[in-house]
Amino acid sequence: MAGIGDAVTRIALDAVRARLTGTAVTLGDLLTEADPAELREPGASFVTLEHDGRLRGCIGTLEARRALYADIAANAQRSMRDPRMPPVEAGEWPGLTVKVSVLTSPEPVAAATPRELLDALRPGVDGLILSDGTRRATFLPAVWTRLTEPRAFLSALLRKGGWTAWPEGVWAARYESREYISDPPPGGRP
Repeated sequence: MAGIGDAVTRIALDAVRARLTGTAVTLGDLLTEADPAELREPGASFVTLEHDGRLRGCIGTLEARRALYADIAANAQRSMRDPRMPPVEAGEWPGLTVKVSVLTSPEPVAAATPRELLDALRPGVDGLILSDGTRRATFLPAVWTRLTEPRAFLSALLRKGGWTAWPEGVWAARYESREYISDPPPGGRP
């Protein structure tokens, strides 16, 4: 049986390769009988693409709405066209790395003030979602490696969401994730 980490990174890379080469691929082509059963269950994921250590895209879902393997494949292809940066091109294939984050279900955090939210956060463990009903922003747990102080983490997430201050009626939820990172694919074209 293939390990979950090998399977999720293979699925993401195969989905990216298919998009780069214009190859039609069905979701069934991405899954093998040896892959863990968890991949067939509903799941939520984020896929981050990096080329030579530089962010090229990061797209995901926060709630399970389809089989995990299908979610990973869709997010891998969507992350190639992250609107914040130019699309990923075939020439980037040799230096491309995928990071797949498999998320737990979000759990609401009762917090009426920033202080209450800061007290509830578990640095290095929690991903965080903030929403005011109009806007929504999230940071994966991996962001704690760059923003190690809870205040800095929360302030940066508020900025990401476009808020200049604590929003009235904000809703917060936390989640955890398991992170899997691929090796760059072998050189040459996809």
